[in-house]
Amino acid sequence: MQPPRYPRDMIGYGANSPDAKWPGGAKLAVQIVLNYEEGGENCVLHGDAASEAFLSEIVGAAQWPGQRHWNMESIYEYGARAGFWRLHRLMQDLPITVYGVATALARSPDQVAAMKSAGWEIASHGLKWVEHKDMPEDEERAQIAEAIRLHSEVVGDRPRGWYTGRCSENTVRLVAEEGGFAYVADTYDDDLPYWMRIGGRDQLIVPYTLDCNDMRFATPQGFNSGDQFFSYLKDSFDTLYAEGEAGAPKMLSIGLHCRLIGRPGRVMALKRFLDYARGFSDVWFATRLQIAEHWAITHPPAARERPSEMQKDAFVAAYGGVFEHSAWIAERAFDLELGPAHDTAGGLHNALTRMFRSASEEERLGVLTAHPDLAGKLAQAKRLTQESTSEQASAGLDALTDAERAAFTELNTQYTQKFGFPFIIAVRGHDKASILRTFERRIGQERDVEFAEACRQVERIAEFRLRDLLPS
Repeated sequence: MQPPRYPRDMIGYGANSPDAKWPGGAKLAVQIVLNYEEGGENCVLHGDAASEAFLSEIVGAAQWPGQRHWNMESIYEYGARAGFWRLHRLMQDLPITVYGVATALARSPDQVAAMKSAGWEIASHGLKWVEHKDMPEDEERAQIAEAIRLHSEVVGDRPRGWYTGRCSENTVRLVAEEGGFAYVADTYDDDLPYWMRIGGRDQLIVPYTLDCNDMRFATPQGFNSGDQFFSYLKDSFDTLYAEGEAGAPKMLSIGLHCRLIGRPGRVMALKRFLDYARGFSDVWFATRLQIAEHWAITHPPAARERPSEMQKDAFVAAYGGVFEHSAWIAERAFDLELGPAHDTAGGLHNALTRMFRSASEEERLGVLTAHPDLAGKLAQAKRLTQESTSEQASAGLDALTDAERAAFTELNTQYTQKFGFPFIIAVRGHDKASILRTFERRIGQERDVEFAEACRQVERIAEFRLRDLLPS
């Protein structure tokens, strides 16, 4: 039986993100999304069971089952009638991605024509702007297909990008399985695009944002004024731009809604931010599709074996020797709740060392005694493991003088007689002289102190070996 596996990815790119290599050497990619949902929201006129309650001027609104909510409908209509055109005038010369709800686009043909005339990307925002968390999988799959059909009919081209927003746990998988999308945006977990393996294919994910998003004008503890929105966008921009200057360019996503930022009292904050950001010559304004196409060319998916996805025999064969002649550690680690966080050298090292640390003292002693003497008889007879041979050679222990060999032999004998296990040191970063000094210091320690030190060195050796096998 396959042991438990944790599907969430808690590591991503880790400490060292890749160089995005944005066009022109840009320090930052700025990506602006305009959500077009007006006419696709919950409404009994659309066949829904109740009125809309989400993202409006009525914070904390409740759905009205079986009734039209005249005020809510009117607020949404403002986005289509006035807010959209104000934003179109402000941003028509910028590369914008529209998240277009298919039924909303079908009810706004003039707005669609304006989007197209501005050269904006129109991605799919689903069939209807409704909640999907309880939707049966087959129904959601059918709605995805219908959204693509209707979008293609209304816009003239099928969408290349997808964002549901009010998604289910199945959404990303279902969209990826459809197979026709350059990117999916239903995540908020990174400042860069990344690849996700779904159903035997690599799907590019271009994460979206809920913090640099005008939706916070319509949520408790959100933005109370345009100044707060501008300040938050500017601080986000400045942070990511500085990271780009330091050699790690990122992507700044900004989410807008016609009925929210399109209001006169808020739109000037957006204008001030755009004026500020456009003052930088090394910033790339791009659609999400442009970012996805750049990433697919510059950072194509790279196949590699992932420990958390391996079968037990392959896992033990690959990592059973990380702790010297102690495959049982890998066998026990395989039964842990492994996940993507354990597909790195540091992650898998943690899993293996947990099993080593939780083992009995007798078992840990067995690991210590499985290690060879430094520059001992096994080395001379060329009977070390490949890893031990390479490690000892890196410190020059394969090229000892007769006097050095005699010194190591004498110390090995004294040490083993005193402690009952061989002297162990992670030799990487050491030379013969520093190893001898450490040897002479540690041989004078009490056994429990030295046992703990030897165990720490075994763990360090394992870490070095894993960093030669897996990304760090």
